[in-house]
Amino acid sequence: MDALDIAEVAERTGLPASTLRYYEEKGLIASIGRRGLRRLFDPDVLQRLSLIVGAGNAGFSLDEIGRMFGADGRPRVTRELFAAKADELDRRIAELTAMRDGLRHAAACPAPSHLECPTFRDMLDNPPVRPRRTSIQDR
Repeated sequence: MDALDIAEVAERTGLPASTLRYYEEKGLIASIGRRGLRRLFDPDVLQRLSLIVGAGNAGFSLDEIGRMFGADGRPRVTRELFAAKADELDRRIAELTAMRDGLRHAAACPAPSHLECPTFRDMLDNPPVRPRRTSIQDR
Protein backbone atom coordinates (compact mmCIF):
# COMPACT_ATOMS: atom_id res chain seq x y z
CA MET A 1 0.00 0.00 0.00
CA ASP A 2 1.23 3.46 -0.86
CA ALA A 3 1.77 6.26 1.62
CA LEU A 4 -1.39 7.91 2.91
CA ASP A 5 -1.74 11.65 3.06
CA ILE A 6 -3.11 13.28 6.19
CA ALA A 7 -6.61 13.65 4.69
CA GLU A 8 -6.75 9.90 3.93
CA VAL A 9 -5.59 9.05 7.46
CA ALA A 10 -8.18 11.41 8.90
CA GLU A 11 -10.92 9.87 6.76
CA ARG A 12 -9.98 6.28 7.61
CA THR A 13 -9.60 6.87 11.35
CA GLY A 14 -12.28 9.49 11.93
CA LEU A 15 -9.68 11.67 13.65
CA PRO A 16 -9.43 15.32 12.59
CA ALA A 17 -6.24 16.38 10.85
CA SER A 18 -5.57 18.74 13.77
CA THR A 19 -5.47 15.73 16.12
CA LEU A 20 -3.08 13.92 13.79
CA ARG A 21 -0.79 16.97 13.72
CA TYR A 22 -0.97 17.18 17.53
CA TYR A 23 -0.12 13.47 17.88
CA GLU A 24 2.83 14.03 15.57
CA GLU A 25 3.93 17.02 17.66
CA LYS A 26 3.73 14.82 20.80
CA GLY A 27 5.83 12.14 19.06
CA LEU A 28 3.03 9.55 19.02
CA ILE A 29 3.08 9.23 15.23
CA ALA A 30 5.56 10.34 12.57
CA SER A 31 5.03 11.44 9.00
CA ILE A 32 7.32 10.00 6.36
CA GLY A 33 7.35 13.01 4.05
CA ARG A 34 5.12 15.41 2.20
CA ARG A 35 3.09 15.57 -0.96
CA GLY A 36 2.88 19.29 -1.57
CA LEU A 37 1.81 20.75 1.77
CA ARG A 38 0.21 17.53 3.03
CA ARG A 39 1.96 15.19 5.43
CA LEU A 40 2.36 11.60 4.30
CA PHE A 41 2.14 8.58 6.58
CA ASP A 42 3.06 4.95 6.28
CA PRO A 43 -0.08 2.77 6.18
CA ASP A 44 1.07 1.22 9.49
CA VAL A 45 0.04 4.49 11.15
CA LEU A 46 -3.58 3.28 11.02
CA GLN A 47 -2.84 0.42 13.42
CA ARG A 48 -0.78 2.70 15.64
CA LEU A 49 -3.62 5.23 15.78
CA SER A 50 -6.02 2.44 16.66
CA LEU A 51 -3.75 1.55 19.59
CA ILE A 52 -3.49 5.21 20.63
CA VAL A 53 -7.26 5.74 20.53
CA GLY A 54 -7.91 2.46 22.34
CA ALA A 55 -5.41 3.29 25.07
CA GLY A 56 -6.92 6.76 25.43
CA ASN A 57 -10.39 5.26 25.75
CA ALA A 58 -9.04 2.96 28.46
CA GLY A 59 -7.91 6.01 30.41
CA PHE A 60 -4.22 6.24 29.56
CA SER A 61 -2.90 9.80 29.21
CA LEU A 62 -1.08 10.83 26.05
CA ASP A 63 2.19 10.85 27.99
CA GLU A 64 1.52 7.29 29.19
CA ILE A 65 0.64 6.26 25.64
CA GLY A 66 3.87 7.79 24.36
CA ARG A 67 5.85 5.63 26.79
CA MET A 68 4.08 2.53 25.46
CA PHE A 69 6.14 2.61 22.27
CA GLY A 70 9.80 1.75 22.00
CA ALA A 71 12.39 3.76 20.08
CA ASP A 72 11.68 1.52 17.10
CA GLY A 73 8.02 2.56 17.22
CA ARG A 74 6.79 -0.88 18.23
CA PRO A 75 4.45 -1.25 21.19
CA ARG A 76 6.14 -2.33 24.41
CA VAL A 77 3.34 -2.62 26.93
CA THR A 78 3.60 -5.01 29.83
CA ARG A 79 0.79 -7.14 31.14
CA GLU A 80 1.41 -5.51 34.51
CA LEU A 81 0.60 -2.11 33.03
CA PHE A 82 -2.66 -3.48 31.63
CA ALA A 83 -3.51 -5.08 34.98
CA ALA A 84 -2.79 -1.83 36.84
CA LYS A 85 -5.01 0.16 34.45
CA ALA A 86 -7.76 -2.46 34.83
CA ASP A 87 -7.52 -2.05 38.62
CA GLU A 88 -7.73 1.72 38.22
CA LEU A 89 -10.81 1.32 36.02
CA ASP A 90 -12.40 -0.92 38.66
CA ARG A 91 -11.90 1.86 41.23
CA ARG A 92 -13.31 4.44 38.82
CA ILE A 93 -16.34 2.26 38.09
CA ALA A 94 -17.00 1.91 41.83
CA GLU A 95 -16.74 5.70 42.26
CA LEU A 96 -19.07 6.38 39.35
CA THR A 97 -21.53 3.76 40.56
CA ALA A 98 -21.65 5.47 43.96
CA MET A 99 -22.17 8.84 42.26
CA ARG A 100 -24.94 7.45 40.07
CA ASP A 101 -26.68 5.88 43.05
CA GLY A 102 -26.45 9.16 45.00
CA LEU A 103 -27.90 11.12 42.11
CA ARG A 104 -30.73 8.63 41.65
CA HIS A 105 -31.50 8.91 45.36
CA ALA A 106 -31.46 12.72 45.21
CA ALA A 107 -33.78 12.65 42.20
CA ALA A 108 -36.33 10.51 44.08
CA CYS A 109 -35.81 11.89 47.61
CA PRO A 110 -39.00 13.25 49.18
CA ALA A 111 -37.12 16.07 50.97
CA PRO A 112 -38.34 19.54 49.91
CA SER A 113 -34.96 20.35 48.29
CA HIS A 114 -31.76 18.50 47.46
CA LEU A 115 -29.90 20.41 50.16
CA GLU A 116 -32.35 19.10 52.74
CA CYS A 117 -31.77 15.49 51.66
CA PRO A 118 -29.30 13.89 54.13
CA THR A 119 -27.96 11.50 51.50
CA PHE A 120 -27.34 14.29 48.99
CA ARG A 121 -25.67 16.47 51.63
CA ASP A 122 -23.46 13.53 52.61
CA MET A 123 -22.53 13.10 48.94
CA LEU A 124 -21.53 16.80 48.80
CA ASP A 125 -19.49 16.53 51.99
CA ASN A 126 -17.86 13.22 50.97
CA PRO A 127 -17.82 13.07 47.17
CA PRO A 128 -17.46 9.52 45.84
CA VAL A 129 -15.48 10.74 42.81
CA ARG A 130 -12.16 12.58 42.87
CA PRO A 131 -11.52 15.43 40.42
CA ARG A 132 -10.09 13.97 37.23
CA ARG A 133 -7.35 15.21 35.03
CA THR A 134 -8.53 16.35 31.64
CA SER A 135 -6.85 15.79 28.31
CA ILE A 136 -5.97 19.49 28.32
CA GLN A 137 -3.79 18.86 31.36
CA ASP A 138 -1.88 16.23 29.35
CA ARG A 139 -0.71 18.88 26.89
